[in-house]
Amino acid sequence: MSRPDPPPTDATPADAGRPVRAHARRNREKLIATARAAFAASDGTVPLEAVARDAGVGIGTLYRHFPTREALVEAVYAAELDDVTTSAPDLLDRLPPEAALRAWMDGYATFVARKRGLLDTLRTSWASGRITTPATRDRITAAIGTILDEGVRTGAFRTDVDAADVTAMVFGVFLSTASGDAPERTGRLLDLVVDALRPKDS
Repeated sequence: MSRPDPPPTDATPADAGRPVRAHARRNREKLIATARAAFAASDGTVPLEAVARDAGVGIGTLYRHFPTREALVEAVYAAELDDVTTSAPDLLDRLPPEAALRAWMDGYATFVARKRGLLDTLRTSWASGRITTPATRDRITAAIGTILDEGVRTGAFRTDVDAADVTAMVFGVFLSTASGDAPERTGRLLDLVVDALRPKDS
């Protein structure tokens, strides 16, 4: 005797998979957000079990998304780099170019400070090529260039400075304060970078 046909449904196999994929994506985003907060408060030694618990998922779910601690740190690095490198247009919508550049530098300083606690793990990623330093530098330079171009257009910045030059100056500030100098000194040096970009007759 043949079985009755299953009841009709509007869901195709592709449709049926979408809620699962959306749920997995939400779990991944929660894990990254939780890890970002945990690493900012401490460093890369935060137990992964604690990250999973605080994100409201099981440790198995964490390992499905991030098989190693390095994979989770790389995802946090990528998310925070995205925040920094995509923030220039929003800052320019709200602030004049000089203030936008200075606010962007503060955001980048926060990014750099957080990475100091994860350096050992990140070095492994850099050595393996999973995170490429040239690509990071290119994205930073592009963000700076967006603000510089607007500053040149409005007359706030001199016209003979290249975005790559400013990137080199900003990197120099952070290298010179890598030993943990007071944030006030970092801020003062970044102020000097912005001052150097003003037209010579201003």
